[in-house]
This record gives sequence, structure tokens and C-alpha cells, in this order.
Amino acid sequence: MASTSPVRGTGTHHEQEQDQSVSRLLSVVTADLQTLFRQEVELAKAEVREEASRAGKAAGMLGGAGFAGYMVLLFLSLAAVFGLANVMDGGWAALIVAAVWGVVAAVLYRKGRMRMNTVSPKPEQTVATMKENAEWARHPTR
Repeated sequence: MASTSPVRGTGTHHEQEQDQSVSRLLSVVTADLQTLFRQEVELAKAEVREEASRAGKAAGMLGGAGFAGYMVLLFLSLAAVFGLANVMDGGWAALIVAAVWGVVAAVLYRKGRMRMNTVSPKPEQTVATMKENAEWARHPTR
């Protein structure tokens, strides 16, 4: 029995060193993963802010198109009133103004709609990197 005791003592000391090495390694990996996930969250926030800005601009153009549409109705109404009242002069002038507002409304609506179609509802880059991180965490040697 005396011959097995030194082997155990050596094995125990070696095992303690390995446990400390593994513990340090796990600590470093955990800290790195925490940093990585914090950075991914910050990236997601930045992407969401960017998409919100783009959506806000598109919504502004759609709002402009709505206002221009309102002006079309206003001037078409005025054109009808003036057209009936004067048969020519005032009504035709108001009709020309209404047509111009109609063109403005169409252009703003089309541009706003095109911009709205480019808005992405989710932060695609962050989703992709999070999937990569999860895959790496499952299989770190690949």
C-alpha cells in the first residue's frame, strides 16, 4: 500500500493543476462569451436604430403624400366651385393647381413606398452572427 500512496499524491497534484488550468480556461471562455454577446446586443441595437431611421423617412414621405392628396381634394373642390361659378377663368386655374398637387402626391407616394419596401423588420446581420456563434458553441472544433 505504501507504494501506491506516492502515485496518488502525484496524481492528485497533477489533477489539481489540470483542474486549475481547466478552471482558468473556462473563466476566459465565459468572459469572452459574455463580451461577444454584449457586442452582439449592441450590434442589434444599432441595426434596429438604422432601420427605424429608414422607416421614419419613408413614413415622412407617405405623410407628405397624404398631405398632397388632401391638397388635391381641396383644390379639386375649389375648381368645381369656381368652374360652376365662372364657367372658365377661376375654375380652370384651380384645376391646374390641383393637377400639380396630384403629381406631387404621386411622386411622394411612390418614393415613400419604395423606401418602405427597403426597410427590414429584423437585424439580419446580428441574427446571422448569433446563429454562427451558437453553431460554434455547439461544435467549437469545426
